[in-house]
Amino acid sequence: MRLFRHLFSPSAQSWLPAEAMARITAAIDAGELRHSGEICFAVEPALHWRHVLRGTTARERAEQAFAKLRVWDTEANTGVLLYVLLADHRLEIVADRGLRGVDPPAWEAVCRRIQDGLRSEDPASAIVHGIEAISDLLAEHAPQVAGRTDRDEIPNKPRFL
Repeated sequence: MRLFRHLFSPSAQSWLPAEAMARITAAIDAGELRHSGEICFAVEPALHWRHVLRGTTARERAEQAFAKLRVWDTEANTGVLLYVLLADHRLEIVADRGLRGVDPPAWEAVCRRIQDGLRSEDPASAIVHGIEAISDLLAEHAPQVAGRTDRDEIPNKPRFL
C-alpha cells in the first residue's frame, strides 16, 4: 500500500502552487525578524521506490534533507527544518543542536497544529500558522541579540525535493 502511495503521489506544485509558496516565504521572512534562528520549509511528494522498500521513514528522510539543505550550517546552530512528505501524509520538524532547550512536546504541538490545520484549511494557511508557531518558539529560545546584525543564512524560499 505504501509503495503505491509513493508511486502515484500528487505533485508538490499542485498541492502548493506559486501563490502558496509566496505566502510561506513571506511567513518565514516575517518570523525571522523576531529571532536569530533560521527556518527552512521543504516538501517532497514521494520517496523513490527503493527507499520505500528499505522502509525509510519520514523522520529519516527529514534528517537527510536537513543535512542536504545545510540547515545545520548556521553560526548559532539554530536552524529548523519543517519537512512534509506528501505520500505518507507526514510532517517532521528537525531542529539543530542550538535549540536543545526547546522541549520535544513543544515541537510535537507545532506538528499537531499543522496537521489539524491541514484537515480544516488550505495547506498554505496551515503551514503559515505552523511557521508562526515555530517563530514563537525561536523568539523565546533564540532571541535577537541586541547590537548584532542578524544575517539570513538559509534561503527563505520553500524547497521542492
